[in-house]
Amino acid sequence: MSYMSRACWAAAPRRLRAPWRSPRPFSSASGPTAKKSVPYQKTLQEEGPGSGEPSRPPPASAQVVVVGGGSLGCQTTYHLAKMGVSGVVLLDRDRLTSGTTWHTAGLLWQLRPSDVEVELLAHTRDVVSRDLPAETGLHTGWVQNGGLFIASNKQRLDEYKRLMSLGKVYGVESHVLTPSQTKDLYPLMNVDDLYGTLYVPKDGTMDPAGTCSTLARAATARGATIIENCPVTGIQVRTDDFGVKRVHAVETAHGTIQTPCVVNCAGVWARALGRLAGVHVPLVGMHHAYVVTERIEGIQNMPNVRDHDASVYLRLQGDALSVGGYESNPIFWEEVSEKFAFGLFDLDWDVFMQHIEGAVNRVPVLEKTGIKSTVCGPESFTADHKPLMGEAPEVRGFFLGCGFNSAGMMLGGGCGRELAHWIIHGRPEKDMYGYDIRQRFHQSLTDNNRWIRERSHESYAKNYSVVFPHDEPLAGRNMRKDPLHEELLRQGCVFQERHGWERPGWFSPGGAAPVLDYDYYGAYGQERHRDYTYNRLLGDEYTFDFPPHHDIIKNECLTCRNALALFDMSYFGKFYLVGPEATKAADWLFSADVSKAPGSTVYTCMLNRQGGVESDLTVSRISPGAPGSPLAPAFEGDGYYLAIGGAVAQHNWSHITTVLQDMKFQCKLLDCSEELGMMSIQGPLSRVVLQEVLDTDLSNEAFPFSTHKITTAAGCEVRAMRLSFVGEMGWELHVPRADCVKVYRAVMQAGARHGIANAGYRAIDSLSIEKGYRHWHADLRPDDTPLEAGLAFTCKLKSSIPFLGREAVEAQKAKGIFRRLVCFTTEEKVPMFGLEAVWRDGKVVGHIRRADFGFAIDKTIAYGYIRDPAGGPVSLDFVKSGSYELERMGVTFQARAHTKSPFDPDNKRVKGFY
Repeated sequence: MSYMSRACWAAAPRRLRAPWRSPRPFSSASGPTAKKSVPYQKTLQEEGPGSGEPSRPPPASAQVVVVGGGSLGCQTTYHLAKMGVSGVVLLDRDRLTSGTTWHTAGLLWQLRPSDVEVELLAHTRDVVSRDLPAETGLHTGWVQNGGLFIASNKQRLDEYKRLMSLGKVYGVESHVLTPSQTKDLYPLMNVDDLYGTLYVPKDGTMDPAGTCSTLARAATARGATIIENCPVTGIQVRTDDFGVKRVHAVETAHGTIQTPCVVNCAGVWARALGRLAGVHVPLVGMHHAYVVTERIEGIQNMPNVRDHDASVYLRLQGDALSVGGYESNPIFWEEVSEKFAFGLFDLDWDVFMQHIEGAVNRVPVLEKTGIKSTVCGPESFTADHKPLMGEAPEVRGFFLGCGFNSAGMMLGGGCGRELAHWIIHGRPEKDMYGYDIRQRFHQSLTDNNRWIRERSHESYAKNYSVVFPHDEPLAGRNMRKDPLHEELLRQGCVFQERHGWERPGWFSPGGAAPVLDYDYYGAYGQERHRDYTYNRLLGDEYTFDFPPHHDIIKNECLTCRNALALFDMSYFGKFYLVGPEATKAADWLFSADVSKAPGSTVYTCMLNRQGGVESDLTVSRISPGAPGSPLAPAFEGDGYYLAIGGAVAQHNWSHITTVLQDMKFQCKLLDCSEELGMMSIQGPLSRVVLQEVLDTDLSNEAFPFSTHKITTAAGCEVRAMRLSFVGEMGWELHVPRADCVKVYRAVMQAGARHGIANAGYRAIDSLSIEKGYRHWHADLRPDDTPLEAGLAFTCKLKSSIPFLGREAVEAQKAKGIFRRLVCFTTEEKVPMFGLEAVWRDGKVVGHIRRADFGFAIDKTIAYGYIRDPAGGPVSLDFVKSGSYELERMGVTFQARAHTKSPFDPDNKRVKGFY
């Protein structure tokens, strides 16, 4: 028998090999010994070597082939069958759960810092605790013993209080407990170093074998076919008449299945399966471990524990505990074996020791408790610690459901349902943007091994870190730099990372703060950076209060409001839609009427068939230019220039490309994002300054709002657009990459005597919310409609022109709006960031999507969607008549609801009237 105290001192220190040089999984040869086995009474592993034959012959064809019989594969198959899809086939190269699912801890925590994830987790809980037992009469192994989150400091407890407030919106019961109350609930716990805890009574655990076997039975009862011991050897992909690659068939060791749809639920092996179809799957395999203790007297019926600050969890296992966590030096599985099934690695005690120390501190009886078994198996991890889902951008009909970062059991039900809906209807029911493979990563990154490894490591190591609103990664940086990067770096720019781009966040008066190469936080023998200015400034952001540089951002904002500021927006996506049927495509794609004369610019949305907002962007009608020009390309037919926020540019590209392919429009989408820079000069004095730089008349009459023209600046040809993202008079300059620095310096020189200043995206966030401008994927998501978001003016409903989503918008308009985006302000100057609960007349009616501080009006501003608890429509009168409070971390603040922007509600400033 091994004791946990022995594990701490017996694991001899050893220098770890760099993760990219390790030729094979390594394990400790010294230290305590314990058998390798999972703590479950039942697994789906067969006794003996097996026959090598499939459990049944594969069919000649199928509507959908799901590959991988773990949690996600079984859940997706079950939900497809439940939604009425016939001809669903699930293939596993061995037995169900044999890859990673069979050894998972199976924890389910209901609260996460995301409204969508709370909903996904709720569905998983419903499936395993209610739906499957009702359908099959079988027990899935669900145990509702509750969950307890440990806070050792105020910031951690503040994070938990944010979760508690969000939970009230979704009916998730939770309680903040004092240390003494925690001791009463969990007598074996050491509470001397606790600040408090969050108790969620209806959290619990799932049994992987019980859950997946019950899912399989329920799916086959609805007509699905499950074939074990049937490895996939190839994916046939064919190119159609329009040059689009599509799935044609799945080749197995026992026959070929013709199918238009493959779902990659292969976990750690998903990357290899993707390569068979020419699809990049950006994930890595790592060792992930826990140990199982001997019997502990008094532990029965205790809640599961997550001690984030100690990076350890304690899962109730009958009369014992499973102990695991996330370490800073995880072991990469370098050579993923195709033959690995129901297998475990030897536990490396040097790596695992930190979890034992944290566990013993939290539950001291563990110091003299034996270790019965060790469980160290492979898991797949991704660059942002989010699953990879949706249709791959490279091949139509190839879907991903993998990379679940050891959360495949608890997210499986919700994600399985969304993936099934995605396959059937072309999009998920919920906002799955954060999981969608088409949207999160630029195509240049998804097969970049260095970037995938660095970001996956950091996401793993920081999995239990406090989720602060303005945190930024240190890994995988400097992948995409705009032409002004070095110029702004010298002037103190503190950069943010979005979609691989380095974009300006804010400007520090302390000088340059470069982002350095990733140091793996000192793991694997890497030397940690010392005197790392960027990391120090980032650390100042680790607060739920206003950060120390709050006043610096205030100055950037007020300079824009009172004089002028220059914003480098070069990371924006810049696309051209050109060709004989470009206008036909534009009419269908864009909700607003963009078919105007060249020189016009229109703010518009793009919708999905359900009327949800897939994007908001500006579309400018253009005339043909010179061949090879990024500023004015040559084309035949009609042309449109699209400017889109850089963080969502890949999403827009994928959405437009999919629509063009589905509708077979005769036009092209060209990407000039890297070839063009973009500067936005905004403020009351922007006209005075730019008139010195631009070779064109900038008066209201000659250059009205929402128009554009090609002109010269500092001797360079540019496209000037009169637009604003901040609510001031201003112009955007779209400039060829090679000329950006010259034009930038000319503008700054002309503006020097007028008080011009650089400003970043932290200022844009504040200025835009103050003016009431929407941010896509905060105020606007694919599950929000223009009518709900107050953007009815972007829909050409008065015309007879059909557009994607029109029928859904018209139906909603006729039926009424049952949720509405509302602006709130608070008199009390308290920081808010989103996820705060909205109370109306004593009842929770929604939560805040986006919040910031408005410096011109000197108030906290928050936007959130509200509903009528009685189920009625949400009219403007309903909004005006209520008494509102916003709940932040368990404390409510009086709030005022606005039906118009609290700043410049008549839109005079953007039109030049001050």
